[in-house]
Parts: sequence; C-alpha cells; structure tokens
Amino acid sequence: MVCECTLVVRTYECDSYGHVNNANYLHYLEYARYEFLKTVGFDYPGAIKAGYGVYVARVEIDYKKSAVVDDALCIRSWPIKKGVVSGTMAQEIKRGAEVIVEALVTWAFVDSSGQPTRIPKAWDVPGLKPSPSL
Repeated sequence: MVCECTLVVRTYECDSYGHVNNANYLHYLEYARYEFLKTVGFDYPGAIKAGYGVYVARVEIDYKKSAVVDDALCIRSWPIKKGVVSGTMAQEIKRGAEVIVEALVTWAFVDSSGQPTRIPKAWDVPGLKPSPSL
C-alpha cells in the first residue's frame, strides 16, 4: 500500500537561500507517516491512550533537489519491512515528476516505559506489512 499526501511549501520553512531547510523535510515525512497510519487503519491516538507508542529509531535521507516557496509537494509512503516489534518505511517527496527527497525510516513499537515491545493484535494491522507487488 502506497499512501500519498500533499502540501505546499510555506515561507517560514525556507532558509536564507530561499529553499526548504533540510530539517523541515523531517516534518514533511512525519506528517506523511501519520497520514499513512490513518490510511491503513492504525489507531495511533488509541495506541497512545493505551500506553504504547511508535518511535522513530533511524532516518536515512537523500536530498536530491531543492524545494522552494509555493512548491506543491507530494509525499509517498509505503512499508518495506515489518517484524514483530519494528519495521521500515520508504518515503519520497516529489515535485511533479521530480524526486526531491528519498528516505528510509525505521520505527519501533514501544510500551509505556519506552521499551520495544511486540505489537499487540489491535495495532498489528495488515497495512503495516509490505505489499508483495512493491
């Protein structure tokens, strides 16, 4: 399953060179991961309320091109690996057909003390698993 969401670059996200500051891409990717979780039926607020969390353990980003104010960006997210406790998601940010950013994000499901734990059935939704066609 590939989830797509869009946003438009805002002025305050840009640096003195006029392009998106590298750190803001992390915000874009986080926003898209949350949209992905909603799309696949993962009840993130419910997991938090039950004392669980999904922590980002690693982010690898390749910056390909710069985005600037008013660029319409499409962020694509899809799972590429899933275990009983953690997984990896691929993400890309595109401006039209141009790839701006490619990222790999490793996440872990954690308990209330922040320790990695097996994903309970209520939150182990099929959409977290990679699709065989991807």
